[in-house]
Amino acid sequence: MQYLGQILFLLLLIVGFGFFIKNLKKLRRNILLGRPVDRSDNPKARLRNMIRVAFGQAKMGKRPIPAILHLFVYVGFIIINIEMLEIIIDGLFGTHRIFNFLGVIYDILIGVFEVLALLVIVGVVVFWIRRNILKLKRLNQNELEGWGKRDANNIIYIECILMCLFLVMNAADYYLQINGVQGYTAAGSFPVSKFLTPIFASMDFSTVAIIERVCWWGHIIGVMLFMNYLYYSKHLHIILAFPNTYYANLQPLGEFDNLASVKKEVQLMMDPNADPYAATEQGEGEPEKFGAQDVTDLNWVQLLNAYSCTECGRCTSVCPQNMTGKKLSPRKIMMDTRDRLEQVSQNIDDNKGVFIPDGKTLLNDFITPEELWACNTCNACVEECPIDISPLSIIMDMRRFLVMEQSAAPIELNNMMQNVENNGAPWQYNQQDRLNWRDEN
Repeated sequence: MQYLGQILFLLLLIVGFGFFIKNLKKLRRNILLGRPVDRSDNPKARLRNMIRVAFGQAKMGKRPIPAILHLFVYVGFIIINIEMLEIIIDGLFGTHRIFNFLGVIYDILIGVFEVLALLVIVGVVVFWIRRNILKLKRLNQNELEGWGKRDANNIIYIECILMCLFLVMNAADYYLQINGVQGYTAAGSFPVSKFLTPIFASMDFSTVAIIERVCWWGHIIGVMLFMNYLYYSKHLHIILAFPNTYYANLQPLGEFDNLASVKKEVQLMMDPNADPYAATEQGEGEPEKFGAQDVTDLNWVQLLNAYSCTECGRCTSVCPQNMTGKKLSPRKIMMDTRDRLEQVSQNIDDNKGVFIPDGKTLLNDFITPEELWACNTCNACVEECPIDISPLSIIMDMRRFLVMEQSAAPIELNNMMQNVENNGAPWQYNQQDRLNWRDEN
């Protein structure tokens, strides 16, 4: 029985990390459902972008208050979990604060961890107030109703509980240390949790020891649950912000790529000897689709974008079309893309690894043409996103599908394209009058 705790701890680690790895594999599979795109160019620039934007939080500084609060939570939560290494070793070998041999360094580390834990609590409490009491507009828009709002609050509650468990665990440990209880060797500095020790004054040592163990187990179980909750949460950006910024588009904003499928069609049209039906006759399948109708028509970086979205709403808050009451919300574009991708993923899981057409598509069933055509392609959403997500690239690919596959452009755009075809200019006048402006000046 003396090893029961260690055995249970080992089983907890196996189940927790096993499920986490399973979800990571599923996540990778889902992202790779997208079309291939080469983002292996300029690795030094990509690495600099990742360090600047993901690690350095460079784009968060545009809004100082949430930037500082996010820094508390980001730095605190990441650094505090370094202590997980000690907790894992103690749990597996039945030791107590195994790293206490570091002496003064260990005291400094525990002290820093505690200060950061307090800052995390302050940060998440303020975030909760901003979201639920002050009700900031960008944090309470229609697309966040339901799961979006619950998920954001769940993360706040989980982080707050984890930090409280950490501090109460340390307080109980410190109380037992200063009272010389067997098995609790003096180790660590506790600048925050030492102020909680008076709550144990009326308790016997065995009760305090139980509280310490309950908080210790609660903290590690909470971390395992939170780690596996990430896949279902907007907090997945904790992991994906780094690859997302590395694989971000480095081209100037507003520069769009040429579709390979269009280039291929033009080459066939320009070659008098080419057989446009040769590929189909040779069993190579249907011609490649122009633009995107469903998530599998998007490229894998766009799907990575969808999973990386923090749902912070900065993109929507600076969107001029959304400000003027249009239906477009760049955040909703990303959320809808992720929701549809999860629907496709569940379909594949239910059908033993094969997608069975379900009669639904990202276009129309999730995102309407009205939303797509509301966009004025100003790139404000791309510029504002703290981790370089591009809702605009998805919008443009879906527009391409509407125009090139369904001939479903708005009448104003059709008139403009017809004028370009007939007159060589967007405006409706005789070609002979095109250069009149030169003579007038």
